[in-house]
Amino acid sequence: MFGCSGSALTASMETPARTAASTADFTVDNVEKALHQLYYDPNIENKNLAQKWLMQAQISPQAWQFCWALLSPDKVPEIQYFGASALHTKISRYWSDIPAEQYDSLKTQLFSQIAHFASGSKIVLTRLCVALASLALNTMPEAWPGAVSEMVRVFQEEGSTVDGRARCLALLELLTVLPEEFQTSRLPQYRRGQVRGALGREWAFVYPLLQQLLRQADSPAPVKARALKCLSSWALLDVPLSESEGLLEAGFSALNDPELFDAAVEAIVNAISQPDSQRYLNTLLKLVPQVLQLQEQLREAVQNGDMETSHGICRIAVSLGENHSRALLEQVEHWQSFLALVNMIMFCTGIPGHYPVNETTSSLTLTFWYTLQDDIMSFEAEKQAVYLQVYRPVYFQLVDVLLHKAQFPSDEEYASWSSDEKEQFRIYRVDISDTLMYVYEMLGAELLSNLYDKLGRLLTNADQPTSWQHTEALLYGFQSIAETIDVNYSDVIPGLIGLIPRININNVQLADTVMFTIGALAEWLADHPVMLSSVLPLVLQALGNPDLSISSVSTLKKICRECRYDLPPYATNIVAVSQEVLIKQIHKPNPSNKLAIIHILGLLSNLFTTLDITKQEEESGESAPPVKSTPPQTGPNPVVVVLQQVFALIHTVLSKWLNDSQVVEAVCAIFEKSVKTLLHEFAPMVSQLSEMLGQMYSTIPQASALDLTRQMMHIFASETDHFPPIKALFELVTSVTLTIFQQGPRDHPDIVDSFMQLQAQALKRKPDLFLSENLDVKAVFHCVKTFVVQTELLPHCGDVPPIGQVMQEEGKLLLLAVLEAIGGQSSRSLMDQFAEVLFSMNKHCFSLLTVWLKEALQSPGFPSSRVSDEQKDTFSQQVLRERVNKRRVKDIVKEFTLVCRGLHGTEYAAEY
Repeated sequence: MFGCSGSALTASMETPARTAASTADFTVDNVEKALHQLYYDPNIENKNLAQKWLMQAQISPQAWQFCWALLSPDKVPEIQYFGASALHTKISRYWSDIPAEQYDSLKTQLFSQIAHFASGSKIVLTRLCVALASLALNTMPEAWPGAVSEMVRVFQEEGSTVDGRARCLALLELLTVLPEEFQTSRLPQYRRGQVRGALGREWAFVYPLLQQLLRQADSPAPVKARALKCLSSWALLDVPLSESEGLLEAGFSALNDPELFDAAVEAIVNAISQPDSQRYLNTLLKLVPQVLQLQEQLREAVQNGDMETSHGICRIAVSLGENHSRALLEQVEHWQSFLALVNMIMFCTGIPGHYPVNETTSSLTLTFWYTLQDDIMSFEAEKQAVYLQVYRPVYFQLVDVLLHKAQFPSDEEYASWSSDEKEQFRIYRVDISDTLMYVYEMLGAELLSNLYDKLGRLLTNADQPTSWQHTEALLYGFQSIAETIDVNYSDVIPGLIGLIPRININNVQLADTVMFTIGALAEWLADHPVMLSSVLPLVLQALGNPDLSISSVSTLKKICRECRYDLPPYATNIVAVSQEVLIKQIHKPNPSNKLAIIHILGLLSNLFTTLDITKQEEESGESAPPVKSTPPQTGPNPVVVVLQQVFALIHTVLSKWLNDSQVVEAVCAIFEKSVKTLLHEFAPMVSQLSEMLGQMYSTIPQASALDLTRQMMHIFASETDHFPPIKALFELVTSVTLTIFQQGPRDHPDIVDSFMQLQAQALKRKPDLFLSENLDVKAVFHCVKTFVVQTELLPHCGDVPPIGQVMQEEGKLLLLAVLEAIGGQSSRSLMDQFAEVLFSMNKHCFSLLTVWLKEALQSPGFPSSRVSDEQKDTFSQQVLRERVNKRRVKDIVKEFTLVCRGLHGTEYAAEY
């Protein structure tokens, strides 16, 4: 029936544009060879080449010929599959190439091939069904108005050589892929509406077929499973829920059959999840009792550890509740059945076991609780009060369930978990935390009181042994709420702060949560500084444990930021503990200790910015609250005292970790913040820091060291006592950076940027630095010329001889580079910067520029072949005339660059 010559579809249909090079190679034999190479060649490069060639073959004109031959019964399934895929590609992507008179022929051949493969390879059958589905979507409703009814009729006809069950399964496969192909098709928007409408009308032929197959007692399980899958597929087309009632009932019945369970769950969930199904309230109300009847099956599954069954039933309950909670809430006369559904979902939330190891179901329910709360809170006040009376107790129960689910397993069990399982559990707890924070909006302060009472009973009951997991979960609940909600007014926080020191912290997870809870209460501590002495010792003790470095440092940083007015009395102790921890870690240089060191350095950095309260207030324009006004500062700045204490220690840290870029960056951050805070009071440490910075930058050049050098220069370069160390540091970092530039600056864009800023700062603040014999001014010039940072260099042509000399020798090269850029070698967005260089040269090197411009613009075709000698002359005169008005020079350059690029007067230039 189908040979190579059996198809009337030939290469003549193809447009010339689609014919590819070497199309003669796309023969049946070559396609088979390429497929063999793709599947069996061990060389990955050969596989990739074969795949690219086959993709070209699939869209070639020859595909219409070889695809039918590849479907021959004597071919292996891999080859047949490629033939079917090629057919689908041609129909779905190049439909316009197929003449209308060929539609019926193609349809007939596809029907015949599907009938043949009904008893053959499943994957080939599916691809052929998808090809016919694509043909149907492209021809309905005009050319093939009754596509589905014809499909049903063709496959139900007697007299075929294929047995009835195989024909039935093939038909179901075809009907299943039809809506799926519609979802992914490339139909234009206007056609999508037409085809969706046509498919909706065809449901009338699908429904009775599925109902018959699902209700017949003698229908084999594979047929029923395929029928349910077909229902799932059509449900995604928004088939009216009221028109699926009978099929959904059959779906609920199928949940008792393990072979049909998964397909039934998918069908029911898809059907009730469609947004449009809210319109069919009577059907929804009938579904609630059917879902509630699954509770016994759910309990049995949980008891037997059957996670798949419990997961599936939970999906059904959650889909109904989540998608239709408002509609069902409004049916007040049915409030008890909806409350029963809510309680069923609560059972799913609290399903026994630890997520994700012993159960994977509870996480499905969390979105439902958001949705239900939103719907309740959206009612008008009177109605809302009624619902709150019913559902507030439910949400208090939910809090208990969630905190139980958030508990860690035993230490032994947790140690056996994989890193992936631990990470999934961490994310699950974050989801629980978000849910608790949200629930607080409904339950309010009573929720905090509830948690506090539970924690108080737990910690004060000496008769009953307390598991750390229970304590940790309750604290986690507090932390979840306090992190985002203003709890300063809460009357339970003082009690909580009083309870924390009573906790027996014998576990890392518990200690972490204690730290984060204290951190979450930092704002409250700022308003109640007397309580700082209760919790700070705990935090400082945790600081010494490398496993707790993240949580303890994070908490101390929050306390430093929020409680800065009350921190000075504790600063010495914080620094002492930090030093002690650093000393311990220094002697064990390994990756885990490095992390702890970086965290402690970060803490010190944060501490320095918070200790100098007066300067912070001046900078921000704020003043301390009247109640907390601080007396005028006497004696040395507290930051200086602290910094002098730790300077030697930081030097020791660097001696061990000088080759580590992260540690170096953390050290730079400390001094950057210190210099910003202290300004001229940093003077006693200028020499030491300059030497340390030189060592750091020579070992591993980093932008952070250059930025710190620039800060030091800004403050101290003009002070006679501090000029020598600053000068030596500037010379060293310049020399090291010039070496980097020679090797290739593109590998270090951050260093390039920081170096340019440093040079500009030096020229602005202390141009004397460029008088040094140790500085290669010509090399610096070439570097900054490359990156167009000339505005600070050029003004010193007259007062800094080395710069003047370099400009005389190299200035023309700079001008040529600028003119090339203006002529079209650089983006138009950079023209203002090049104009500034020209303006600066004109202002400070006028006589030289006059000569250079004349010489440069005499060259034919420079800077662009599009500009005439007259235009170049005009440009030169305009630039030389403007020695005061920079804005005018920018306009002149923009005008000239448009002429150079052939854009002058174009619409494109006007829009730019």
